[in-house]
Amino acid sequence: MSGSGTRDTRGQFRKGTSGNPKGRPKKPVTLRSSPFDVVVDRELTITRNGQPRTITMEEALQHRTYQDALAGKRMAEREVLKWIEKREDWYRRHAPDTSRDKVEFKMSPSPDNAKEALEVLGIVSRDERFDETDTYAPRQLLEPWAVQAAFDRRRGVAPLTDTEIASIRRCTRNPDTLRWPKERS
Repeated sequence: MSGSGTRDTRGQFRKGTSGNPKGRPKKPVTLRSSPFDVVVDRELTITRNGQPRTITMEEALQHRTYQDALAGKRMAEREVLKWIEKREDWYRRHAPDTSRDKVEFKMSPSPDNAKEALEVLGIVSRDERFDETDTYAPRQLLEPWAVQAAFDRRRGVAPLTDTEIASIRRCTRNPDTLRWPKERS
């Protein structure tokens, strides 16, 4: 052999020179799936309420884990808690930025005016039956939600009289939507 190229006079590769400059050919990567992955990728057909439905084995396993957690099995409870933490973390990362929400400030021209304050808070609304020039006193009507909240807070008091019921009906916008308290005898 001649001394040309990467070999010396004896046919040996020179020091620092490889006979295979590209290296050993790499083995082709074969993705081996575990037996668990093969099972999880399958689909099941279940019948619920007479309706067939196709679900993945993963969904079936999750459903079973939920059932076990509800039955009080500790490992299932831990797994469900991990799922909840992952979901909550995802929501935190993908939640819209609420720090930039615009806040609408409403102010009454006169802080001593209780009627305007109630209107700003949405407890009352203007009564359209009367215009601004009318001198009749009740120009505002209570919102049904505020009256309902007052009804819900009544505990152990005397039943409403007919006069009180008539007054509430007269001063409430849409009084027919109210759930009236049950009278005690």
